[in-house]
Amino acid sequence: MIRLNVFFEKKEEVKVEEINALCKELVEKSLKDNGNIAYDYFTSGTRNGVMMICETWENEEVLKAHMASEHFTTLVPMIEALTKNGLKLEQFTF
Repeated sequence: MIRLNVFFEKKEEVKVEEINALCKELVEKSLKDNGNIAYDYFTSGTRNGVMMICETWENEEVLKAHMASEHFTTLVPMIEALTKNGLKLEQFTF
């Protein structure tokens, strides 16, 4: 299995509700993708404006299909445009 932890910080001028709405839509749609085990979105309780998406996938093949999906290719660039320094990805296998 593959676990992805994606960290990002919103730009100061971005309303948290705006980025939350996009992330929640991404979660809802990604949970329906074939091979998805878990897909969660969190906001930091200690660092204002810092968020994380945690994803778990069965294997590399289903992860690649997810990354090619319409919701991923549409929503992820929209989310990234609202961040200070882009998305920081950590990938783990287990």
